[in-house]
Amino acid sequence: MGMYHIGIVLLGLILLPHSAVASDADAVPELAVITPATLPSAPAKSEVPLPSSAASIKRAVFIRVTPSRDVRHIADWVVDSGDNKGLPFVIVDKKDAKVFVFDSGGRIQGAAPALLGLARGDHTVPGIGDRELADMPPATRTTPAGRFVAALGMSTRGVDILWIDYDAAVSLHRVINTKPNERRLQRLASPTPLDNRISYGCINVPVQFYEKVVVPAFTGTDGIVYVLPEISPAHLAFGSYDVEERERHRNADQAPQIATIAEQVTTRQ
Repeated sequence: MGMYHIGIVLLGLILLPHSAVASDADAVPELAVITPATLPSAPAKSEVPLPSSAASIKRAVFIRVTPSRDVRHIADWVVDSGDNKGLPFVIVDKKDAKVFVFDSGGRIQGAAPALLGLARGDHTVPGIGDRELADMPPATRTTPAGRFVAALGMSTRGVDILWIDYDAAVSLHRVINTKPNERRLQRLASPTPLDNRISYGCINVPVQFYEKVVVPAFTGTDGIVYVLPEISPAHLAFGSYDVEERERHRNADQAPQIATIAEQVTTRQ
C-alpha cells in the first residue's frame, strides 16, 4: 500500500505542470502569443522601445459594399495616411459610375450609382464654369478628376447641392429629371455604367441617397471629395501608396530590430 501511494503522488507531480499550463491557456488565450512587450521578465519601461510602426495598418471599413480595386486602394490610403484631415470624404468612381461616402474615420456611410459628365476625360476646360449650358458642346462636358475640398451650398436655382469645384461649376446633387427624354432615372437604375454619362459635368445621385447620406455627412463641416481618374492610374492622381505593400516593407525593415529586442530581453533573464 505504501508503494502504491508513493506512485500516485509521483504521477501527480509529473502531470501537474501540464494541467496547470493548459488551464491558464484556456482562461487567458491571448497569452498563447508571446511578444517582447508581454514577456513576464520585461521591465515596466523598456530600455529598447519597440518601433512605433509595429501597430497595425489602418483601413477603410466597407459594410455590405463591394468596391472596385481603385476605390479600395484610395479609401485605405486616405484612412492610413490621414489625407482627409479628419473630415468626412467621398470617392467618386467614374469607371463604375458609383459614389461612396465615408465618415471622418473611414467607415462607409453609403454607396449609390451616379450620373457623370457626358464626355470622358479627367480635366476641366478652362473657363467652363462661366459658360451657359447652351455654350457647352459635348466634348467639354467632363467630370474632372482630383482631390477637392467640398461643402454644402446653394445652386443658381436656389437648390441645395454639394459644391465640389465652385470655379468649374461642378457639384454633386440630386438627380435632375426635368427632361424625360434623357431618361436619367432609368440610367441610374440600369445594371451597368455604360449609360451613366449624360450630365454637363456634375454628379447626379438618387434623391434619397443625397438626402439620407450626403447631406448628413457634410452638415456643419467641409469634406474631401476624391474623383478617381478614368484616363490615368488613380495612384498617380493622388500620390497614394498601397497600404498592404507599405506594411510588408515596414515589417521587413523591422524584423532585425525585433530580433535584437527579443535577444536583449532573453539576455536580461
